[in-house]
Amino acid sequence: MQYGIAFAPLVPAVVLWIGLAAIVVIAAVLMLARARGTAIRVGALALILLALANPSFTREEREPLSSVAAVVVDRSPSQSFGDRTRETNEARDALVDRLKQIKGLEVRVVEAGQADGETDGTKLFSAVTSALSDVPTDRVAGAFLITDGRVHDIPASAAGVGFNAPVHALVTGRSDERDRRIAIVAAPRFGIVGQTQTITYRLDDQGVTGERARVTVRRDGDVLSERSVRSGEQVSVTIEIPHAGQNIVEIEASPLANELTPVNNRAVVSIDGVRDKLRVLLVSGEPHSGERTWRNLLKSDASVDLVHFTILRPPEKQDGTPINELSLIAFPTRELFQQKINEFQLIIFDRYARQGVLPISYFDNIARYVRNGGAVLVSAGPDYAGPTSIWRTPLDSVLPAEPTGVSEKAFTARLSETGKRHPVTRGLEGSNSDPPHWSRFFRLVDTRNPINPPVMEGADGKPLLLLSRQGEGRVALLLSDHIWLWARGYEGGGPHLDLLRRLSHWLMKQPELDEEALRLKVEGRDLVVVRQTMADSVQPITVTSPSGATRQITLSAGEPGEWRATTNADELGLWQATDGTLKALINVGPVNPKEFSEVTSTTEALRPLAQATGGDSRRIADNGSVDLPRVLPVRASSVFRGDGWLGVKMRDASVVRGIGVLPVFAGLVGLLLLLGAFAATWLREGR
Repeated sequence: MQYGIAFAPLVPAVVLWIGLAAIVVIAAVLMLARARGTAIRVGALALILLALANPSFTREEREPLSSVAAVVVDRSPSQSFGDRTRETNEARDALVDRLKQIKGLEVRVVEAGQADGETDGTKLFSAVTSALSDVPTDRVAGAFLITDGRVHDIPASAAGVGFNAPVHALVTGRSDERDRRIAIVAAPRFGIVGQTQTITYRLDDQGVTGERARVTVRRDGDVLSERSVRSGEQVSVTIEIPHAGQNIVEIEASPLANELTPVNNRAVVSIDGVRDKLRVLLVSGEPHSGERTWRNLLKSDASVDLVHFTILRPPEKQDGTPINELSLIAFPTRELFQQKINEFQLIIFDRYARQGVLPISYFDNIARYVRNGGAVLVSAGPDYAGPTSIWRTPLDSVLPAEPTGVSEKAFTARLSETGKRHPVTRGLEGSNSDPPHWSRFFRLVDTRNPINPPVMEGADGKPLLLLSRQGEGRVALLLSDHIWLWARGYEGGGPHLDLLRRLSHWLMKQPELDEEALRLKVEGRDLVVVRQTMADSVQPITVTSPSGATRQITLSAGEPGEWRATTNADELGLWQATDGTLKALINVGPVNPKEFSEVTSTTEALRPLAQATGGDSRRIADNGSVDLPRVLPVRASSVFRGDGWLGVKMRDASVVRGIGVLPVFAGLVGLLLLLGAFAATWLREGR
């Protein structure tokens, strides 16, 4: 019960103040005049003014509210190292039991920091805010954090906590923990394909000094170098960027004896490879309708540096025109096919035949260029089947089929069974119908003895497009020169841009167009495993998470040539997948997550904030067994810690359940008071 007095004035407050001033003036005048009955007169006036103020006696029935304490349990991946999981569970059970023994205290337990594949670091104070979001600040008794001390959302000051109550950190782990990690000092985000980039790293050992480690550097899973590094030493390593897209560089140190975990012995750097320019040499044997198709395609790509020559006047042409009257540029054969041939990523022969322009020895150079990693595309016309065909040169050793003649009849190109699976031709627009919604071709070069099955077929199932690998290089043979009909929109045209772009990119070794590949990609919180293959079945995939946990995944058939599976990407860092032959890497979230950057437990990170709130940061299992301090209720203090104990701030919050009101001047009582005052005044005047 709580008693009080409340006022509900019958007139505006300004009237009451004017009345009070008038009474004071009257009282002063009467006192100066030494009039009889001054006290009685002033008292009567005061009762009238009090009646206008309408005072009431109040009685409140209040119900006390409990104080609320939050217990936040750190379930981040670093809490699984050593015996921290056991220590955390034991501390949680013991702490909750002790808090529940305090009368008038409500306990809320929340687990936070679980790996979700999105959050970088351990965010415990966000969990505290969420757990107490519906609790008024005058009811908060404090917060207990059961953690290894590696928290990444610590407020800058006590005011940032959001309540005026102690924060206590109960730290798992031991003070003598040892751990080794690779710290990235400097690393580029981008690099030009074919050039080098420098990564600087440092070997950090905690708990020991002067140790040496064997550090291995890998790129996309392939070992680049190994060396011995001393603890604390800073090392720079040069990495070549071999391809466009992500180049995953791993720097891994050998384990430290009795270290906490080897997970952070490895650091990852993702360098996006960017092609400066793709140099393409296009050689057209003669002007023809389809020549501009190739030129327009390659010129439209900003990443392609095109060198184009068209043979307008072969050497054997003798028409008597003086040389000084010709406006033609000599074909720089020696410079292109001997001195600078390796500067080109792709050479295209467009309806080219032996015309005495290129010596036979240069074709041998081209074949060698292919085996050493170059690429050749032959867009064949009748010239390929003639006596001057480039097949009848040393280039025949890398070409995928021998010409036998030319068929001059209309046909619609189709994808072969192989082509439906191959990334170059799979899913071409219009290919799903029978026949495909493409315009017809009217010429096809017949061949025999193809090295590989064709990916596209012409009339009577004859090869139209052949792809092959020769040594380190690649070769494509297009056996019709009528693809320009697609470009011109004849009979609706066809997907010439998509086909030719994919074809040229496959020749230039774009990884996403490889026939046999294992890829990983992230979609939301899921990790998608994609296996590209020309085979009828695939092996199960072993996926390794950043923490080292493995899981085996069985793939399901998707589009032709593609097998897929999805798994939960519940950790940040480098994920790996392998089927025993192929290997794929992908980084989920930040390249080097905060969770694994430092894993030794510490009381120092949380101590400044905890002590600023009146709490403390203490170890609870330094000797192996959990030993919690006593938990005591504290009402009037700014310090909630002591030798062997921690306190919670007990609050006096309450809620009103009922209220009684008795007006002083209401009814008979008020009437008697006023009449008594006037009667006393009358009696005093009557004497």
